[in-house]
Amino acid sequence: MTAKSARRTHPVLHAAVVALLLAGSAYFTYELRKEEQAKAPAVLHVTDRAHQVGAQEGAQKWERLKNPERSVLRGADGAVLATFTDGARTASLTGKSRTFTEPATTTTRVVTETWVRLLPEGWRPGAEREQWFQDWFKKYYGSEEDDLFAIAFQYGDQAPVKKDAAGVQYAGDAIFGPLNPNGSEGNDLRLEQSDFYDYLGIPYTFRNGTTERPEKAKHRALDCSGFIRTVFGYRGRFPLMASDTAGNGLPRTANGMARSKVGVDILALGGVGPQDRPASVDVLQPGDLVFFKLDGRTGERLDHTGMYLGNDTDGHKIFISSREEANGPTIGDKGGASRLDGNGYYAAALRSAKRL
Repeated sequence: MTAKSARRTHPVLHAAVVALLLAGSAYFTYELRKEEQAKAPAVLHVTDRAHQVGAQEGAQKWERLKNPERSVLRGADGAVLATFTDGARTASLTGKSRTFTEPATTTTRVVTETWVRLLPEGWRPGAEREQWFQDWFKKYYGSEEDDLFAIAFQYGDQAPVKKDAAGVQYAGDAIFGPLNPNGSEGNDLRLEQSDFYDYLGIPYTFRNGTTERPEKAKHRALDCSGFIRTVFGYRGRFPLMASDTAGNGLPRTANGMARSKVGVDILALGGVGPQDRPASVDVLQPGDLVFFKLDGRTGERLDHTGMYLGNDTDGHKIFISSREEANGPTIGDKGGASRLDGNGYYAAALRSAKRL
């Protein structure tokens, strides 16, 4: 190699080394950037779209809670997805938000993500691993099929008529009962004892073989316990008794329901006097039955019942029941606000609660 050719080689080698160093630098910079990005937190995406509860996101976790004994299913973020109480068929599921109103009697609005449904059998610890429950949960979690709340509001003021394939009206605006010929405003204006078969206008045979026939004057009428029996029993398929004494199932009257062994006592009945009002109602869950002592003439009997709905948009604990002042199912203020908190008429008369 001549001196001239050697001098030409040095610049070539120098350029090659520089290129190699630059390439190495770029590679290490790229790898370092990748490592830093891996350590950095993910970017938060802000959206105004509602969270779809029905989507199964990440791991879910079951936990056991007390007072009452129950199993709670939580999502990956810790939010409660469902609650199941030992011995009860009533299940509380989280789902699409809904709003319930009754403009005719109140400005109250209940906005809730709770859907209340009945399990095919009573809950017990470990039932989440059983096939019957897994099949049920797959069908109803995230479902928008009518639940007990939706059914209850199908009998309120101006509710649209619904008929079955045989043409029988099974839903639509219900009255409390026919006018009492011996009553007056604020004093037994309407007669009680209107059950679901009176509303339907058809005979009904109970499981013990007893057949009850509707009274023509009570057509489209539901008293307080008749309303609850319609929602939970005739529509929800919870077993029904023909009276307070014969058979297993939901008894006929508010007093019978409150004192029966069916379901789970959430607020135990201690007595019917003012001193027996529960000290707190925070343990209540939407779907619970609530029982009241309103009329001194009924002695030791409880005389009114309704279904707890949860909080309204003003933070009050609201229930729905059928009563004569509103002439049917209501969450309104006629005859007293439908609130369980505070010291109003119904709040002061509350005596017990049950989870079916």
